[in-house]
Amino acid sequence: MSRSVAAGLREQALALRERLVSVRRRIHAHPELGLETPATQQAIISHLESIGIPGIKTGRRCTSVVVDIDGEGRGESERCVALRADMDALPMHERSGESFASEIDGRMHACGHDGHVAMLLGAAELLWSRRHEFAGRVRLLFQPGEEGYGGARAMIEEGALEGVQRAFAIHLDPSDRPHTLAYRAGTMLAAFDNFTVVFLGAGGHASTPHAARDPIPAIGPFVDGLSHVAARETDPDDRAVFSVTFVRAGTTDNVIPSEAVCAGTIRTLSVAARGRALEKLRRVAEGVATSRGLDVTLELVEGYPPTVNSPAMLPVIEQCAQQLDVRTRVMPSPFMGAEDFSYVLDTVPGAMVFLGCRTQGGGPMHSDVMKIDEDVLVTGAALHAAVALRLLAD
Repeated sequence: MSRSVAAGLREQALALRERLVSVRRRIHAHPELGLETPATQQAIISHLESIGIPGIKTGRRCTSVVVDIDGEGRGESERCVALRADMDALPMHERSGESFASEIDGRMHACGHDGHVAMLLGAAELLWSRRHEFAGRVRLLFQPGEEGYGGARAMIEEGALEGVQRAFAIHLDPSDRPHTLAYRAGTMLAAFDNFTVVFLGAGGHASTPHAARDPIPAIGPFVDGLSHVAARETDPDDRAVFSVTFVRAGTTDNVIPSEAVCAGTIRTLSVAARGRALEKLRRVAEGVATSRGLDVTLELVEGYPPTVNSPAMLPVIEQCAQQLDVRTRVMPSPFMGAEDFSYVLDTVPGAMVFLGCRTQGGGPMHSDVMKIDEDVLVTGAALHAAVALRLLAD
């Protein structure tokens, strides 16, 4: 892709700014959760239909949208590049103060997925207008259920990646300065797994703890034990993060409860580290329980695998960013958050990048005051299109 083509993409994307801001705000004001996002799905379909793109497909197991843009340029090509945007919001109350803030209490787009949808719709417009200039196919994947529901896996099982050779995704980052691209080869984001540990004792009256087996004193040593494992038993180059995020015990002030519950997540960077972390979690829970005369149960819920970028994608991303005059930086280490785009990258080579969107008064990802600099929607749309055209041209 030449610099003149990149400049043309940038100029076209800039002309779309108001449309992209409008659709982003519409989705932001009406957030939806999980695998069922029908209003967001309809907003996407309406936008694609207004462009004139045919062959829009919807999912059976979730409210996904898949559409192909077939190049009509000279020559024939079997190449297919997938571009992905996630659609779902988070179950939290918004305090951003934006004029277009969530109209549904207890739901908020606090991870930028509304911006992801807008950027990919912008890329759809750019690529559709340039379909006579390329051969091959660009597949647009609009995916619900990223926030813990594994929507990407459901779409893959329904054939969303059939025929795809490369995949690309952009994730907004409100902690980085606007229009800055951050990425790395290899592991980009961590794997995550959820756990629930229940310490089981025997209840009784608060005045006679010797006649009961109190599970509450197990909570502190369990949390401290996980901190010790992370700090002293984990290779910092293949690190693990244990977070106890939920604790429940007791119902009133004069009753010793029979059980205490601790739940949380484990974040790891490799398959080997994932296995070791689960083993250490079990050891700490059982050791604490035994030392206090308690029983213990441990429930593990498998989450997403690590998100691993193909090293071959980096030169493509760097060239496109340079031609679009977008700042870049290589991340020194992975981000310990997780993403179900990992399922896509387990199936086909590709990459995810972060696009900085920091703005005054905004908070970080998953914050109830998260905001974005909406000018980056233009950058994201142009970058999506540029990467697709570059990959098809190779």
